[in-house]
Amino acid sequence: MNKGWFRVRAGVRDGLIAVGVAAALLITGVSGQHPATGVGLLGYVLLAVGGLALAAGRRAPVAVLAVTGVCAVGYQAAGFDVAAVAFLFAVYAAMRAGHRLVTVAMSVAVMASLPLAALVSGLHDAGEAFAQARGALQIAWLIAAGAAGEALRQAEQRADEAERTREEAARRRADEERLHIARELHDSLTHQISVIKVQSEAAVHVARKRGEPVPDALLVIREAGREASRELRATLEALRDDDTTPPHGLDHIPELVERAGRTGVRTTLTIQGRRHGVPAAVGRTLYRIVQESLTNVARHADATAASVHIDYRPDAVALRIDDNGKATPDIDPVPGIGLLGMRERVTALGGSLRAAPRDEGGFTVRAELPVESAA
Repeated sequence: MNKGWFRVRAGVRDGLIAVGVAAALLITGVSGQHPATGVGLLGYVLLAVGGLALAAGRRAPVAVLAVTGVCAVGYQAAGFDVAAVAFLFAVYAAMRAGHRLVTVAMSVAVMASLPLAALVSGLHDAGEAFAQARGALQIAWLIAAGAAGEALRQAEQRADEAERTREEAARRRADEERLHIARELHDSLTHQISVIKVQSEAAVHVARKRGEPVPDALLVIREAGREASRELRATLEALRDDDTTPPHGLDHIPELVERAGRTGVRTTLTIQGRRHGVPAAVGRTLYRIVQESLTNVARHADATAASVHIDYRPDAVALRIDDNGKATPDIDPVPGIGLLGMRERVTALGGSLRAAPRDEGGFTVRAELPVESAA
């Protein structure tokens, strides 16, 4: 937005400069004595064209340089003793754009052509022609215009390089922070999760070896340990590699529903609509919402049943999770880290989220994520 506005303002500024230069050239030309003939009218046209051409100097500096040079030579040949101001502006713009060789060659050509143009006008002898040409395009001004353009070009290059350096440094710091987080997670969580996983596996194995029934809670702990290990490994890989491919998505939601049923909460999954291409970020967010919601149902809702409903719409995916727990509208839920995380994910993708108790009892989580803006 800011860059587009800057380009608009730059274009307006160039147009105002072009109009101002054209007006100055025409006023200078009118102040002289010129016959109202075809040649005189041509001179006025060349004065106007030479000035107005500067409006395109930012977009086509070489073309504007050529046009203003031809116009300067043309109105000198028509007998107009007017300085080549427009050409000096064009030299500055071309040097700023980096066209140094072309600018030098064009400047030499115009400097050589101006005395000849003054002779062609028939109003001056050789000495006067060279004097007029020298007054129309002073070499010092020409060099100053070129030097100013070159200096500004180099300054802009240095600014661009400094900006690129800052961006690279920011990316490098982000990569280092990502690796630091990965190391911290690995050191702090991997060992504890591995202990839980190994102990639960061993307990299940011993129970089955003795012919004893395995408690459902122990099976849930074992499965949770396996899942936590997979999740942690995928998260560490994402932090290290900056991978945009999500470890889980919509295809893994049935596994969540099945696993939730083993905790004693009867959980069902309903899918409505025709499935279409869903961006990876949307699929990952929906998976996390279902995962967090079912975890809260098992831990806090004191519910016996829960339902997950996914609705594929042409431009969005809607998700709804309901339970028959003891939540009521009279009790305001305390937003925990899980709920805040869900809301942040949904907001980042331009979606909406509502999580609140239902009038008939129980808790509901509704989310709607657009599929086009997130692609």
